[in-house]
Amino acid sequence: MTNFQTVYEEIKVLGSDLVEKVKELIHEGNVSRIIIKNEAGHTIVELPVTLAALGAVFAPVLAVVSALATVVTKCTVIVEKRVPTDTPSVQTESHAEPPPTV
Repeated sequence: MTNFQTVYEEIKVLGSDLVEKVKELIHEGNVSRIIIKNEAGHTIVELPVTLAALGAVFAPVLAVVSALATVVTKCTVIVEKRVPTDTPSVQTESHAEPPPTV
C-alpha cells in the first residue's frame, strides 16, 4: 500500500488566466483543494476539488472562479495535492505544512 503526503504549491496568476488554470488543475486528478487568495494575501475562496471532480459540482465551481476572475487583477492559487511518498515531488515551490491563513 502506498502512503501519501500532502504538498502545497503556490501559483501566481492574472485574473484573466484564473479560470483556465483552475480547469487545468481540476483535470490533473491528484488535487484535493484549491485556495484562491487576492494580492493582499487574503483568502477569497477555498474549493474542495474532490467534489468538483465528480462532475455534478464542476459547473458551479467554475462559475464561482469565473466571477472571481472579473474582480481580481492578480491572485495566488494555492494547490493542495496528495502525492505518493515514494515519488519525488517535481513542484517548483512546495510546502510541508499548509500556508498560514490571515
